[in-house]
Amino acid sequence: MTVTDVARESVSAALEVDRVESHLNPPASYDLADHPVPSGREEIWRFTPLKRLRGILDGAASEAHLTWETTVPEGVTLREVTGEEVVAMGELAPNDRPSALAAANAGRAMLLDVPAEAVVTEPVVLHLHGESVEDLVWGRLLVRVGANADVTVVVNHTGSARYAAITTVLVGDGARVNVLTMQDWDDDAVHLGRDAIRVGRDASVKHTSISFGGDLVRMHANVEYAGPGGAAELLGLYFADEGQHLEHRLFADHMAPKTKSHVLYKGALQGAGAHTVWIGNVLIRKVAEGIETYEENRNLVLTDGCQADSVPNLEIETGEIAGAGHASATARFDDEQLFYLRSRGVSEKEAQRLVVHGFFNDLIRKVGIPSVEERLLKTVEAELAKNVLNAGSDGPAEEAP
Repeated sequence: MTVTDVARESVSAALEVDRVESHLNPPASYDLADHPVPSGREEIWRFTPLKRLRGILDGAASEAHLTWETTVPEGVTLREVTGEEVVAMGELAPNDRPSALAAANAGRAMLLDVPAEAVVTEPVVLHLHGESVEDLVWGRLLVRVGANADVTVVVNHTGSARYAAITTVLVGDGARVNVLTMQDWDDDAVHLGRDAIRVGRDASVKHTSISFGGDLVRMHANVEYAGPGGAAELLGLYFADEGQHLEHRLFADHMAPKTKSHVLYKGALQGAGAHTVWIGNVLIRKVAEGIETYEENRNLVLTDGCQADSVPNLEIETGEIAGAGHASATARFDDEQLFYLRSRGVSEKEAQRLVVHGFFNDLIRKVGIPSVEERLLKTVEAELAKNVLNAGSDGPAEEAP
């Protein structure tokens, strides 16, 4: 038995004693009976407009699928496997009904394998495209990254579908992984996704969730730790337009000592009925001494008629920690910033554009994938053009007092 195996057994044994369950993260189970159809009154579903899910929560197996276009660098493999195989490989079990349905109905799974010690200089890109919102599609993906490997994985969703997916990322000891998922759907798409990550001893993970498109998108990002020294950075960027519902839920389960998690999500809203939801939760178990965690959510409301719900949570079972905190804020344009810009001859629309770009730029620079960062800057500009930049006068700025 290796030192790593001993460490994992120690963590597992500690968890047998420490059976704390988070009120915002139901116990994982493949049994659909453990994930009943929600009524909307449940704490984990109260922000989600269930009627707009269009039958996903009671959907059956389907022959429909998304089209995959992939870029897989040398040394990395992508292949189809059975559901039984991904369970045996260590898939993290579903902890909500959509992911349990995806596991039950997908019929197959895709396995992305990165061998130990591999340094993959080019990103692995998985481009998933749907053809019609009438298609009910189930997805299942397992990403295995070997010890001390270094890799970036980009999963991009476009087109239209009703799509529910369960994704697991297993990060080996000492590995460095950057995972980015982008929801750039057509306006009628519905997407329910769960990304669960297990971070190995002394490994580091960056997970970024970006949502612009779709009628309703609800994404989970869950992190747990297989041993001490693991670090996770969870980033998110979203921009909701008229009528859109974009929901992001985070859960960091500190089940090993001396682990770290840092969460930063930023969103903007414009147009009547635009609704965003961010739920952050960190569980610090009794065994997780010496951990560090911080979660932060910022929302910028650009027009009237929008709603941003932001709920950070900390569940702490031990006082022996290095640090824990959270912050949440929702606000309109900063009047002082706008005044400063307009007093220097900048038009109102241009001032608003600069403020929004400034709001997002520090987060975009953290993505760590130059091609994606450039695309995000252009996408933010395109989103602004839909509403903010079309409002008000095109004429010169009024003279500031």
